[in-house]
Amino acid sequence: MKINRLIETFNHAINGILWAIKSEKNLRRHYLIAVLVLFISLFYNLSRMEFLMLLITVSLVLITEMINTSIEKAIDIYTKDFHPLAKIAKDVSAGAVLIAALNSIVVGYLIFFDRLNNLADIVIFKIRNSPIHLTFIAIFLVIIFTIGLKAKYYRGRGTHFQGGTVSGHAALSFCIATIIASLVNNILIMTLAYVLALFVAESRIEGKIHTFMEVINGALLGTLIGILIFQIIA
Repeated sequence: MKINRLIETFNHAINGILWAIKSEKNLRRHYLIAVLVLFISLFYNLSRMEFLMLLITVSLVLITEMINTSIEKAIDIYTKDFHPLAKIAKDVSAGAVLIAALNSIVVGYLIFFDRLNNLADIVIFKIRNSPIHLTFIAIFLVIIFTIGLKAKYYRGRGTHFQGGTVSGHAALSFCIATIIASLVNNILIMTLAYVLALFVAESRIEGKIHTFMEVINGALLGTLIGILIFQIIA
């Protein structure tokens, strides 16, 4: 029962995220900027602290934008007419988004400005070959692209967390299998990693959570992102 409640909680949370992305133009812009910033960070030698600050900053902008949307919708339930207190509430929540956005600009400036003077080095040299950094970036990109595809192509079947056009479980499992295959030179370990990924994908079909094509879409997405980061960029 606790597991079912936990899954239901995740469903509600994912539904809220996807609804906000589909319905709010500003949030979609922030979402695309977040993807772009994370991708660009691959080409810079960021320390762990810098990468952590970047993630916190990106998350803060998205979170404040979602809270702003929630406040606006809650106010609209009670009144459609102009009310000074309603205006203040909306203005204050919009101000929170503005502060988060300005903070992101400052953080981005402090992290990237010095490196912008070395664009030639970026072209000549590859990004830092750190499996930890690359693994986290690959996983974040898989999650972000999966959410984006679910939001765009969701057709009302199942839930966003369980179901949807792309299997997030298959995407993550095949991305991780690709990462393992890229880091080791042992064919047995590579084979076992992909076998485990296949088991995860098969369980989504067996449980009637995803169709065969949805699992294939997830597997292709995860594999392509893993190859992009660990074989082409790295």
